[in-house]
Amino acid sequence: MRARDRQGPSIRFQLLNQPALDDRQQTWSARHFTATRFMTREKVSASWRHYLGPSPDAASVSPYAAPARATDLSGLPAAHIATAQFDPNRDEAIAYALRLLQAGVPVDLHQWAGTFHGSPAAVSAEVSRRQIDELTAVLRRALA
Repeated sequence: MRARDRQGPSIRFQLLNQPALDDRQQTWSARHFTATRFMTREKVSASWRHYLGPSPDAASVSPYAAPARATDLSGLPAAHIATAQFDPNRDEAIAYALRLLQAGVPVDLHQWAGTFHGSPAAVSAEVSRRQIDELTAVLRRALA
């Protein structure tokens, strides 16, 4: 968004894998997947505190830092967004994908059934290998 707003540099593609996009943590998944295998609500909160500071004023959080707060997503590059079923960040990523689509941005959205945040790290699992292969192929196509 900042590159769009400042007319550069040119950003070609968004590859978002299980992204954290909303510091408010008010989605259904953020409220219900609070203690999943790898990512807990406390870890998500700690990540935002490290990123935004210990006690940011909610009204001053920039959409450049928390894209879910943006009011205008038009003119952004095409996106591939991958989400995990049991991930506190799942619904904010899906909402971002929908908002990108509504703004006219091409989006591929892949919801990986049965997975959790960070599951691709379990490289011995077949679904993890498929996730990694897909992300690799998507990135290759985007950069070709």
